Amino acid sequence: MKILVMNPNSTTSMTDKIVESARQKASAGTTIIGASGTDSPASIQGHHDEALSVPDLIKRLQQAEQEGIDGVVVACFDDPGIGACREVFSGPVIGICEAAVKAASMISTSFSVVTTLPRSVPVIEDLIHGYGLSHRCRKVRSAAIPVLALEEAGSGAREKVRDEILRAVREDNCEAVVLGCAGMADLTEWLTAETGVPVIDGVTVATRMIEALVGCGLKTSKIGAYAAPIQH
Repeated sequence: MKILVMNPNSTTSMTDKIVESARQKASAGTTIIGASGTDSPASIQGHHDEALSVPDLIKRLQQAEQEGIDGVVVACFDDPGIGACREVFSGPVIGICEAAVKAASMISTSFSVVTTLPRSVPVIEDLIHGYGLSHRCRKVRSAAIPVLALEEAGSGAREKVRDEILRAVREDNCEAVVLGCAGMADLTEWLTAETGVPVIDGVTVATRMIEALVGCGLKTSKIGAYAAPIQH
């Protein structure tokens, strides 16, 4: 099985970290192929960045269709362009927000999300509502850190994420915490040990979900909303 893990932003150091996290959790027979955006923003922090990232994302998935890739993980917590991705690719395509919050709802009765900047909070709230899980989400929180701070040694970003998780458990009375940024993927085990609660990373969960769907022989339905794009 071949899975493309696509980081829609152009920061290759983040892509390397994301791909390594996926490889560590993937099954022995699964090949993980990483890719970054090329003309995309260095980080996705808001609607504008998200929109700019989609053209590269679509082009890479069109290539993946020709390369025989079995499934795709879109490794950005805003789940950019997911509908369009499912139109151009025949296998399953999963965004890491959808994967993470659905996983959280299966192992707990309530969860909170810890993301990077405050401007990401309403975007994530809208996504969770669309996925039908607002009743399970206690709160979407910001650790008040830029996305790229997660790439900087000594920035204190991981400690800020940890402290926000502890506040979520204490103040929100949540039973699990979802990491609201793909750049946090490598912190999952450390944060779980530091906080004592299930900490869920969407990159690894989405990778395993792709494996399950492909293993069941399932592909994206092409008879309705995810039919191939109309050629103009």
